[in-house]
Amino acid sequence: MDYLDLAPLRRVRGTVKLPGSKSISNRILLLSALAEGNTRIRDLLDSDDTRRMRDALRSLGVVCESAGDGTLKVHGTGGAFAVKAAELFLGNAGTAFRPLTAVLAFAGGHYRLTGVPRMHERPIGDLVDALRHLGADIEYLGQPGYPPLAIRPAALRAGGEVAIRGDVSSQFLTALLLALPLTGARTEVKVKGELISKPYVDITLNTMHRFGVNVEREGWARFVVPADCRYTSPGEIYVEGDASSASYFLAAGAISGLTGGGPVRVEGVGRASIQGDVRFTEALELMGAKVTMGENWIEATAGAAAGRGKLHAIDADFNHIPDAAMTIAVAALFADGPSRLGNIGSWRVKETDRIAAMATELRKLGAQVEEGPDWLRITPPAALRPATIDTYDDHRMAMSFSLAALGGVGVRINEPGCVAKTFPEYFAVLAEISETAS
Repeated sequence: MDYLDLAPLRRVRGTVKLPGSKSISNRILLLSALAEGNTRIRDLLDSDDTRRMRDALRSLGVVCESAGDGTLKVHGTGGAFAVKAAELFLGNAGTAFRPLTAVLAFAGGHYRLTGVPRMHERPIGDLVDALRHLGADIEYLGQPGYPPLAIRPAALRAGGEVAIRGDVSSQFLTALLLALPLTGARTEVKVKGELISKPYVDITLNTMHRFGVNVEREGWARFVVPADCRYTSPGEIYVEGDASSASYFLAAGAISGLTGGGPVRVEGVGRASIQGDVRFTEALELMGAKVTMGENWIEATAGAAAGRGKLHAIDADFNHIPDAAMTIAVAALFADGPSRLGNIGSWRVKETDRIAAMATELRKLGAQVEEGPDWLRITPPAALRPATIDTYDDHRMAMSFSLAALGGVGVRINEPGCVAKTFPEYFAVLAEISETAS
């Protein structure tokens, strides 16, 4: 559909079972394909991004069998794809495009990687530079530093040192680490500059460990992939719920709790999570929410903010949880003063320029917004205005701005189907726990 009209919401309350994590799903899919042995994956996310990865792996000769119980059985290749020439269309899936670029650089074949126009605007030059340093033959087919790419067989330099920038996207480091065990040589990776989104690198290291490869880490500046390591299947593996998706429902519980709604509980992620975005709850608590957590669930309501009728304004650094920070930007509409979100420069190179997009759409709702190279300052209005929200083909814009309906106004979400990237059923799930205003 072209748009979805959300009626003003009186309150939200209930329990949501989260879909699987996109970040974990695509890492597990790739490592299952590269491993020795077969892997049965449970609770795999079914979304546009994971379909792009699955389609690419099938094009490379990987057998992926769907079972009646919802699991996927991936037949490992032992690190060698059978297909040595392929064209892969990867949409706007950075979690597929960047790792596959690195892995295919070591695969000894002819490959062409393309995506949607926005993917061709998202930088990849730092990763390509690192791979070329190791001897990879990669050609830019358009603007230098950006997809699409052509990869050809090359005499690679195994082992030694390689440097990569960490201050643009953590996916560059993730891609390099995931691919290096294919060389069989000890390789030291040095990170240039501040590494952003560190929790996502933690997910990478944790997933590699589950497939038998242990990377030595010295702070966040040096990583060592040992010699003669190889991926081996764990046999069966579960994908935990998506912590970024949890943020929308937890924020909804906190906002709704201001007027007698909430709590909202999410299941599938909790204290035992390997995802850094569970730290979203810390920001929510700073805003006055009451958060409780179990091993595999989190619950939120207004807590200390309930008696005041407003959330607390905050000034915080969101370098560690840039995706979930978008939820905080919309929650700031319900705060008692201006909120500042800092160190979010990576928003500029995501599915859209999220700093510019967020500022534009928040203003439609009546907020005063100032933006900088890597920050936003949001002053909430006395009362929200009804608005039509453009989503820029960005799933997180659509999901974040759905929370504005809790402000007693109707909200039209343009191109709501963009949520298929990570959470196809988002709006249906939100409706299940919502009560509209009469």
